[in-house]
Amino acid sequence: MLVVLLIATPSLLLPGVDSDAKQIVALVAIFAAALTVFEYASTYPGLVEFRDAPPFNRIRFVSLFITVFLLTVIIRGQVEPTTLTRFVEAVGTLIGVAIDFPFSPVRLVVLLLPENTSPAQVSLVRTAAGLSYLISLLTLAYFLIILRLRHWPGGNGSFNVWVNLPTFDPTAGSDVVRRLERDARLNIALGFMLPFLLPTAVRAASSLFGSVTLDNPQTLIWTVAAWAFLPASLFMRGIAMGRVAEMIAAKRRKTRAEAAEARLQTA
Repeated sequence: MLVVLLIATPSLLLPGVDSDAKQIVALVAIFAAALTVFEYASTYPGLVEFRDAPPFNRIRFVSLFITVFLLTVIIRGQVEPTTLTRFVEAVGTLIGVAIDFPFSPVRLVVLLLPENTSPAQVSLVRTAAGLSYLISLLTLAYFLIILRLRHWPGGNGSFNVWVNLPTFDPTAGSDVVRRLERDARLNIALGFMLPFLLPTAVRAASSLFGSVTLDNPQTLIWTVAAWAFLPASLFMRGIAMGRVAEMIAAKRRKTRAEAAEARLQTA
């Protein structure tokens, strides 16, 4: 139900959404809900990583939901302003202006807009990008705090690598700990660079496919939300894989120490 609510939030709150768009959103929401049910009801690994290691996916879901909801509130305020929409827009504008400096991720997103874009639309995109980027940074900070307080993932009991990392094959390649550490560093590096690489890549491709337009409200919401959420998700995945590598290495050291102690007692 929460996944359905997440996908349907823009269609439910934005005025003037036609019936065809609502039907497409409903179809996507039902498909996503069914996928979620099948993933979490199965005892075998599927597509969702860290499925049995809360609150990893809960934090990601809440972050994406807050981003989509606040962006929807801001855009709704362009048509039907209220106290809430004005407050959220003011906060987003303040953050967007503060982060909008040369070569910043927010500046790169603004530069994607065509030259004939109106100042109001530019300001709206800057506000949305700044607010989304702030939420992603707060999500990372909260995740790091949870890691320390709950000693994740060891604090949740046993950790099944096969179920929680379905795309990672422990039997392939070199040592598991080294591969996990390598993948962790790769994900963190991608998470850091993606906010800069995505606008640059889209701008480079605009010469072939035309300029990017974010005039449609739902396009703006999901594009900006994905731009901020994907790097944060990669950051979290890299940090999580690093913690799993540390846990496996600590378990190995403990096993070796117990084996050495047992040999001494036998001798």
